[in-house]
Amino acid sequence: MRFFRLLKILSVVIRFGLDEFLPKGAVRTLIGVVFFWRSFTETRGSRLRRALENLGPIFVKFGQLLSTRPDLVPPDIAHELEALQDRVPPFGQEEVIATLNRAYGSSMGGVYDEVFSEFDLTPVASASMAQVHFATIGWGKLAGRQVAVKILRPGIGETIAHDVALLYVVADLVEAFLPDGKRLRPREVVHEFDKTVHNELDMVREAANGAALRRNFADGRLLYVPEVFFDYTHREVLVMERMDFIPVNDLDQLRAHNIDVARLAADGVKIFFTQVFRDGYFHADMHPGNIFVLRNGIYSGVDFGIMGTLSDADKSYLARNFAAFFTRDYKAVAVAHIEAGWVPKDTRVDEFEGAIRAVCEPIFDKPLNEIYFGNVLLRLFEVSRRFQMEIQPQLVLLQKTLLQIEGLGRQLYPQLDLRPVAQPILEKWISEQLGWRGLVHQLKKEGPQWARMVPELPRLVHRALESDPAERLIAIERAILRVERIQRWQTSVVAALAMIIAMVVGAYLYLLLFFGN
Repeated sequence: MRFFRLLKILSVVIRFGLDEFLPKGAVRTLIGVVFFWRSFTETRGSRLRRALENLGPIFVKFGQLLSTRPDLVPPDIAHELEALQDRVPPFGQEEVIATLNRAYGSSMGGVYDEVFSEFDLTPVASASMAQVHFATIGWGKLAGRQVAVKILRPGIGETIAHDVALLYVVADLVEAFLPDGKRLRPREVVHEFDKTVHNELDMVREAANGAALRRNFADGRLLYVPEVFFDYTHREVLVMERMDFIPVNDLDQLRAHNIDVARLAADGVKIFFTQVFRDGYFHADMHPGNIFVLRNGIYSGVDFGIMGTLSDADKSYLARNFAAFFTRDYKAVAVAHIEAGWVPKDTRVDEFEGAIRAVCEPIFDKPLNEIYFGNVLLRLFEVSRRFQMEIQPQLVLLQKTLLQIEGLGRQLYPQLDLRPVAQPILEKWISEQLGWRGLVHQLKKEGPQWARMVPELPRLVHRALESDPAERLIAIERAILRVERIQRWQTSVVAALAMIIAMVVGAYLYLLLFFGN
């Protein structure tokens, strides 16, 4: 099967003239001579897009990933790949019934029509990985509850395995023959894609992702996440609360329900930055097919197969960069990249700063409401080749999500200005991390560890004195490091106490001055 799949890929490459992407040499020349009759009027980006659509859903998804990687593909191709869509017809009713019976026959001891009192076999949505049906639960404590049932496409796991194996072959060829192949790390790109699509094959995992996101937005004021029903969820079937949605890009319906689209656009930005800086956990596939609006004007999201996570270091880097972009402090952007280790440590700050200024100043020479900060990130990635910048996978997901949410916001309200919406969230996060709240948080986090380590120091010193000289030296060095860490912790405690005392004394003097009489 893999051999015939490879033959199809080669035929598509030839038919759409994708040999144009090969470096100049004997192979490219030979293909041009053998297939001399070919003539193309479309752009190379358009031909690549159509070729990927011809190859099927997995290649479409991979093309969508590449559209978010301007460090890997030129801007004209990235822009064309953004238009890729999953155009997959639904699978048949017999396969739907077979999947449901397989799921519930093993986990609940019954067939699907015993689990659901009603089940619409006509899907309401169909994509490359799964399709969605409406149903009514007929069994258990939720009997009578209307639900949405997401069913994994039969055989999709095998298809993914074959196609991803071929993508690894292509990655090896890119790394071997393209001049910039090794720096682009094509195998890592394919590996990240492989991990992403395989995560989407497990409906239980997706349900857990949805439950975590729902917990983060439990108050439902900005985002309402439908409840998932784990008792009815299987690896191939996800059952969740059915919602009465309005498509987010249906402006006529939104206005008919008196929904403030300007507020809605701003709320989308708030949701994004809240997920990033408060939670470090974000929905990474926020296109219009996955984002809806409830009748009360609150956002609701579905499809939790692709989620992104950020470490504290990632959040710190992003906060510094966004804050610097808002103030056009390009030196701060350059320093943040160097300190994060994403460009070589010997990179000259002034040269990197100049390159960033060159790509950003033309963008910022516009009214703020015409600036797309997603495009700022795209332009920033354009300098990566010159400075050997390593693109982090988690930040690629983030950049993709920012482009989606900002584009969606501008569709709703073209005058959307990101800065006044995002800046308070950034400032709050920076204050909580670097101010006295951040200090208190770190003391709470690290205190138990230091309380355990301090009593150990005399024993460690005694053990070090009894050991041989080499081991003694190592042990002493370790003890010194521990002492230094404890001293830093003590200094932080003293600083925190001094700050608290100063605040109390200041408040007392203020009250004495104004109310003492």
